[in-house]
Amino acid sequence: MYIILFCFPDDRSQTILPLVKSFCEKSFKADESILISLSFYLGKLCHGLYGIFTPDQHLRFLEFYKKLCTLGLQQENGHNENQIPPQILEQEKKYISVRKNCAYNFPAMIVFVDPKNFHMELYPTFFCLCHDPEVPVRNTIAICFYEVSKLLNSGVYLIHKELITLLQDESLEVLDALIDHLPEILELMSTGGESSVQENKLSSLPELIPALTAAEQRAAGSLKWRTHEKLLQKYACLPHVISSDQIYYRFLQRMFTIVMTNNVLPVQKAASRTLCIFLRYNRKQEQRHEVIQKLIEQLGQGKSYWNRLRFLDTCEFIIEIFSKSFFCKYFFLPAIELTHDPVANVRMKLCYLLPKVKSTLKIPADKHLLQQLEMCVRKLLCQEKDKDVLAIVKRTVLELDRMEMSMDAFQKKFYEKDLLDQEKEREELLLLEMEQLEKEKQQNDERPMSDKIFEKKRRDTKTPTQSLPKNIPISVPGPSSVTPSTSKEIKKSKLIRSQSFNNQAFHAKYGNLEKCASKSSTAGYSPSASGLAKTSVLSLTDDSFRTRNASSVTSSYSNSPLPSTSRGTGNSVDPKSSGSKDTQPRKATLKSRKSNP
Repeated sequence: MYIILFCFPDDRSQTILPLVKSFCEKSFKADESILISLSFYLGKLCHGLYGIFTPDQHLRFLEFYKKLCTLGLQQENGHNENQIPPQILEQEKKYISVRKNCAYNFPAMIVFVDPKNFHMELYPTFFCLCHDPEVPVRNTIAICFYEVSKLLNSGVYLIHKELITLLQDESLEVLDALIDHLPEILELMSTGGESSVQENKLSSLPELIPALTAAEQRAAGSLKWRTHEKLLQKYACLPHVISSDQIYYRFLQRMFTIVMTNNVLPVQKAASRTLCIFLRYNRKQEQRHEVIQKLIEQLGQGKSYWNRLRFLDTCEFIIEIFSKSFFCKYFFLPAIELTHDPVANVRMKLCYLLPKVKSTLKIPADKHLLQQLEMCVRKLLCQEKDKDVLAIVKRTVLELDRMEMSMDAFQKKFYEKDLLDQEKEREELLLLEMEQLEKEKQQNDERPMSDKIFEKKRRDTKTPTQSLPKNIPISVPGPSSVTPSTSKEIKKSKLIRSQSFNNQAFHAKYGNLEKCASKSSTAGYSPSASGLAKTSVLSLTDDSFRTRNASSVTSSYSNSPLPSTSRGTGNSVDPKSSGSKDTQPRKATLKSRKSNP
């Protein structure tokens, strides 16, 4: 019938429409298999006949669809399946197939009734499908949830509670179907379906965070590790959906625990990468330093060699996500210190990572780090006793010799890579500026009104040539003597810029994260000064940018120094403290562990 609909477009109103109407009315009296086929094509039929329906016919077809969505539910009696006759069980299976097809056609029916009429016409039906007692029906509506959200646009808030319901579904099959488009769904809900809306509308949905954490714990407690891995990967979208504090207190520590304790390697790597993204967009310097110190002390210097291997995975993700200067500041020395690790597998994995580590250096600014790297490679060549590790070291040295490093001068062939790194560094600095501005704003709000009036009078009595107030951020460009009104304009423009970054940059940068990853992973390398040396390229930093941000970089990256970054490379890991997994320090294959499917 669906084919006839498009083969005879001119006869739709006089021939096909009455035929479809009669067929639908008689289908309930016929075999249930006919209802299965009809329910599968009902959405297409309604769409094809939409222009010729009278209001009465439109309402009749809509009521027919609603009836199919609840078909068989009225007969639920809670009896054991062993007590139900086989013919009744077979009939119920057909009814389940009908409701499943109705869930599949739900987006088409939203178009049929117009999204503006969703709340009045289709919301009760959508509620029933999301709470259907059968898993296949809920699984199908979970697959369609993203399409439904897009169609509702600004009315997407109407299905907030249904999202929570599906996230808390007892079946992991339903959860797995929902999280395929979870980032897109949360983005639509956070903006209300309108990209121009800046206010985060998920603040009115307090059940979201408990539902997300419960979903992760339920996936972690199951044997379906692939669902758990996919869920952790999708949680990387949270920085542009919920606040930094909520992520820090509810999700970040959980990611760290998974990296430390989970036994499935893909799950550990997914948690490590998501943790790095959470760290990337964390807006409080104290929290960032705490996480960095934990990564270095509990992973990089952990007693278990398995944790030290995961630290190297984390370093690889940090190179991909953060700027070069960030990695060199915090993770360069702790990473190359693992050249002295007592376990051959750790040294072997570090050798594979060394080219990427070297690509983060800029000459001559990081010349001292390059010398440290050369010293560690030289020690590996001279002192390595494991023949497999030694063979990899020799291949790595040849690769390091062929590398070209970034220089403190512009070179055309590294233009795009340097711009990407420069953009990452600017965003990291902007996060620090935003933190400073928020602290100042909070301090001003906490001051008594009398103090504010007195301060205003005191400023008014000053001459315009007096110096800037002390609470102006260090990185604000401009002359040393600025009038109070000018300083207000500077702070105002900076606050506007930080707010726009807060509301927009996360969306854009999350979407381009994979692009940055692929480009930064192929960043240029360079040899050393002593035999590994071929001068090459540095990121594009003009004089004006260095002048404006020099003081910001120094102050932001040195406020809370981590003790692990100042240690020399001569401190090796004590073999006695290598833990239970270090009892066999000799070589082991570097193959990934096979996990239960």
